[in-house]
Amino acid sequence: MITAVQHNTNPTYFKGRGSQLNTHSAFAKYQYVQEYKEVLDEEFQLSEKTEIIYTYPKTIINKVKSVDVGMEYSANPYQGCEHGCVYCYARPTHEYWGYSAGLDFEQKIIVKKNAVELLEKELLSKKWEARPVVLSGNTDCYQPIEKKMEITRGMLRVFLKHKHPVSIITKNALILRDLDLLKELAKDNLVHVMVSITGLDESVRQKLEPRTSTYKNRLRVIQTLAENGIPCGMMMAPIIAGINNHDIPELLRLAGLAGARSAHYTVVRLNGAVGPVFKDWLFKNFPDRANKVWNLICDTHGGNVNDSRFGVRMRGEGKFVEIIEQIFSISKKRFITNTQEFEYNCNLFKPKKEEPSLQMSLF
Repeated sequence: MITAVQHNTNPTYFKGRGSQLNTHSAFAKYQYVQEYKEVLDEEFQLSEKTEIIYTYPKTIINKVKSVDVGMEYSANPYQGCEHGCVYCYARPTHEYWGYSAGLDFEQKIIVKKNAVELLEKELLSKKWEARPVVLSGNTDCYQPIEKKMEITRGMLRVFLKHKHPVSIITKNALILRDLDLLKELAKDNLVHVMVSITGLDESVRQKLEPRTSTYKNRLRVIQTLAENGIPCGMMMAPIIAGINNHDIPELLRLAGLAGARSAHYTVVRLNGAVGPVFKDWLFKNFPDRANKVWNLICDTHGGNVNDSRFGVRMRGEGKFVEIIEQIFSISKKRFITNTQEFEYNCNLFKPKKEEPSLQMSLF
């Protein structure tokens, strides 16, 4: 396998994309490099278009081994994400498919065409016991392609049909399209939604996560869900020192007013190829503070930009982390006042197999 690597010699900035380069895949034995920028090679003329790649996996529900992400099972209808969040920890997973964690991650979207059928098949298995399944845990189940594919909506229909609990985390207002299904699930305590909001400055959002819904629309999502009796919370993930940490108090205030029942956060960690992708983005977009931000990120992970230890990697360590914890804790206590505890109802799950037709039963 050979992948192309774009060095930062091209002054063109890919508007509407988070990553501005394609990193080398950890699973590629060889790589192309461009030694002379004057030489035009088709390999390095990176396209701004999104490519949809269909696949038909054998399973859709994944057992989550990590003890610090708050989920036991997840299901991902899509791999890669057009939202283009430059910090996304899921970027390196695209390398397993033979693609880059950089631009490929947000330009080559893998669609699991049989996800709905697989979900029903796995829920009908005699070995399956009802446990909340998270949509998605890896990439956003409501990213732009969902508007056309409606795979997430199909999966929600399956969960509703079998009275099975489901959890959703998203940063896209497209979730409101499925308000009808969410309301039915909520009647039996079968659904909980976390809305990811990383700040309040739209000029930062457009660079940090360019194809996501606006912060204002995400707050509107929380308000609409709350008004319709759908339990929801706010996730500030990740907090990036020198980029969005100053938004914590006001964001929690607005989330509380909108009806969020809970609030959580993580600090940024730049695992694998996310490191070079983020650093390239940082120095191109915030050259005045890039060194300071980079050093603060290192300070939260023992001198590195990533710490993979369970229990530590999402929270970080050090003085800056202690300050973040204090500010978030105080703001949460002050503004998130409707803290009704939510518990998934796993007792209603009754797999409903399709009844054979009369003609088939005669045989």
